[in-house]
Amino acid sequence: MWLFPIYLLRILITVSLLLLVTACGEEPEEKAVPIEPKGPLALVYVEWASEIASTHVIAALLSSYGYQVSIKPVSADVMWKSVAEGSADAMVAAWLPSTHAHYLQQHQAQVDDYGPNLKGTRIGLVVPSNLPINSITELNSMTNELSGQIIGIDPGAGLMKKTHQAITEYGLNYQVIEGSGATMTKALSTAINSNKPIVVTGWTPHWKFAKFDLKYLADPKGVYGKQEFIHTIARKGLKTEKPEAAYILDTFEWTPTDIAQVMVWINSGMTPEESAKRWLSTNKKKVALWLPKS
Repeated sequence: MWLFPIYLLRILITVSLLLLVTACGEEPEEKAVPIEPKGPLALVYVEWASEIASTHVIAALLSSYGYQVSIKPVSADVMWKSVAEGSADAMVAAWLPSTHAHYLQQHQAQVDDYGPNLKGTRIGLVVPSNLPINSITELNSMTNELSGQIIGIDPGAGLMKKTHQAITEYGLNYQVIEGSGATMTKALSTAINSNKPIVVTGWTPHWKFAKFDLKYLADPKGVYGKQEFIHTIARKGLKTEKPEAAYILDTFEWTPTDIAQVMVWINSGMTPEESAKRWLSTNKKKVALWLPKS
């Protein structure tokens, strides 16, 4: 009797198993496509809650696309000057047409305005909703209760310049206390938790409106302007030198709901970097609209 060679039998069994695996739909794992390095890209921003969120999101996206992104927190005037002079490539933190109007006027010839990345913003003076006043014109009636202080943010911010203007135009007997976005929200939290009155410089979007019951004081003189937009501003030449980065920055646009989610995560203890990556991973369809078409 002729016997089938054992080594041929083993080969036959191996081939059969491979065919069975293929028939069951299992495929080899795809290897990740390496990202082609695209060079350095410098972003600047002011340390406001909204700008921390937006800058980290766009930085994470640009990094995933191959750019070596550096981000640097600076004052508002340095932010504009850095982009205008070319030491930074771009920023997504320009409040227009009112808050940063003087910066745009000063540097307009040196920068490109890519337009709004966020619509529906606002600035003004903010108080707890239970405070028995509703307009800036009524602030002098509560000077003693409020210790004659308006709690502000960084001195170079357009919001602060508007607040000094409001003091003059409304004849307010108040002093604007300089600080930062963090010191302002800490003072606000302390006052509300102690059930004490307070007035702060405020802007929307910001997580404080989700956490506390707040209201804007009416501004009949229109010092703080009407609806604001947050624009993306880039240095001249970026579209030519780094067209893909410029495309992403130009098409980047999201909603107050989007940015509020990132701010809530950060305020809850997640790092800005983690929050940005989480938002990008859960909003892939929207993010795909910002990327260059292959």
